[in-house]
Amino acid sequence: MTIPIKDVTHPEVSCSNCRACCCRLEVMIISDTGVPEQHIAFDEWGGETMLRLEDGWCSAVDRETFMCTIYENRPWICREFEMGSYECLDERSELK
Repeated sequence: MTIPIKDVTHPEVSCSNCRACCCRLEVMIISDTGVPEQHIAFDEWGGETMLRLEDGWCSAVDRETFMCTIYENRPWICREFEMGSYECLDERSELK
């Protein structure tokens, strides 16, 4: 017997209406994906995170298009964060 897997993504969330809410989260860099150094912040213990600017947004986000300017070299966590997932919807609801 096969149990159907429920789709947790919501089709109403798309690239055209994404508000890049996840790009305001702290993102630890835990693997080498080639993130350019100008987008990396270092904590007091030498840990690496994506640099966030004074407005709270990731430094790699284009403020006009809300698209990632280093998409091919984005951190692993960004690659795993699914548009329309529970976490995505939760972040979107926080900004309303």
